[in-house]
Amino acid sequence: MPFSILDLIALFVFIFCWIGYTYFARHKAKTSDCIARCLHQHRIYWMNELIKRDFRVGDTALLANLERNIAFFASTTLLILAGVLTLFGQVDKLEGVVSSLHFALNPNHFAIQLKLALLILIFVMAFFLFTWSMRQYGFLNVMIGAAPVDLTGENTNLKKYAMQMAIVQDQAAHSYNYGLRSYYFSLAVISWFIHPAIFIFASVFVVYTLYNREFNSKTVRAITVGQACLKKDE
Repeated sequence: MPFSILDLIALFVFIFCWIGYTYFARHKAKTSDCIARCLHQHRIYWMNELIKRDFRVGDTALLANLERNIAFFASTTLLILAGVLTLFGQVDKLEGVVSSLHFALNPNHFAIQLKLALLILIFVMAFFLFTWSMRQYGFLNVMIGAAPVDLTGENTNLKKYAMQMAIVQDQAAHSYNYGLRSYYFSLAVISWFIHPAIFIFASVFVVYTLYNREFNSKTVRAITVGQACLKKDE
């Protein structure tokens, strides 16, 4: 058997942390202030203001900047995948490196291959998420190009259209966020090559880090205050 009982427990904890946090964050965002919820409101304000402007070069420049960030991660993911695939031909050397660490468990050739396969699966999923996010931003650009101008901001149909643009942008941002989350958890998988106990700690630490940044950071508080200021000006 390539994995010990502790390895299997560590893998279960990793999967539980990833799926559990995704489910938790999605539902908590509906009732609590967090980056996802507050930015969703900002996107609604942005799209409502956009339909009132005839000159939208600034808006398209902002969206292009967002797309460049995602394109960077998408291309970087391909490079990482190439590197991990290369390691399949260097399993013996990788096994020797891990064996040289005094606190590492005795590595198993087949187990190392399975761990590399898990990393490949994670980065393939991240690549699909990043490219889907890029496509959704492309759809949003088309919607912006088709949006007529409403200088009064009182056209009900255009307000609904602005809301749909905000939803498309929100979905694109979610895909980008899930892709970044894959990077976080891939770092936890790297620790599995050393010891499953470290893998368990790293998985829990990733969840702790994500929670603090998405729900309990100064950035969240600043965005929340900014959202309140926008409401007061309505």
